[in-house]
Amino acid sequence: MMISSPSNFGSVFLNYRGDQLRYGFVSHLIDAFERYGIMFFIDKDEQRGKDLTNLFVRMKECKIALVIFSSRYAESSWCMDELVNIKKRADKRKLEVIPIFYKVKARDVRGQTGKFGDKFWALAKVSSGDQIKKWKDALECISNKMGLSLRDRSPEADFIKEIVKEVERVRTATVRGGAQSHHCIKFIQNKRIKICKNFPEVEAKSVEIDHMNFSNASGEEEQNQEVLVLSHDFVK
Repeated sequence: MMISSPSNFGSVFLNYRGDQLRYGFVSHLIDAFERYGIMFFIDKDEQRGKDLTNLFVRMKECKIALVIFSSRYAESSWCMDELVNIKKRADKRKLEVIPIFYKVKARDVRGQTGKFGDKFWALAKVSSGDQIKKWKDALECISNKMGLSLRDRSPEADFIKEIVKEVERVRTATVRGGAQSHHCIKFIQNKRIKICKNFPEVEAKSVEIDHMNFSNASGEEEQNQEVLVLSHDFVK
């Protein structure tokens, strides 16, 4: 397994529900990361009662976090505490976050509804009010970022390729210019021309056209959409 270190600028921190995904989806994902030479850190101590301090130190060594929301994600206080710390670092622009909605709807994560919500509120019953508020804030913040979605009957192999492609894109931007966000908007005919007219000082390379699955602002998953990918500096 590739382990991140401070010198590995652009390493990826994986946040996910181990009991549900470790030996299936995540194992295939890290195999793809290794084949493409993507450095990553993966936590093997979830639910073993170990202190999170050392884990947060390792998180600081990473520049990208891949948050994989699944139906059982919110049953783990470990996952939720990691997410709170990820949000803190993202708020300080020290970490780029790519949310992955693995067979769950973004709106269920955002609003703690559906099967995802059932797990969250079961955990909330045995947690403090302050914890719950931090968890809810983190879920809303991270799920509001543009993410990639996998539906129940979609091929995982193709989805993993999309994730690798997006990680490579963010990693390249991070290496070139430090932490940099990317925003995706649905493509409209001639939108590229209109944007360049409105922002003539922006170089063409700031705008890319790509196809991907993503969750829109309403929490609905849209498949293979043509989108414009804008750098943070372009849209701020």
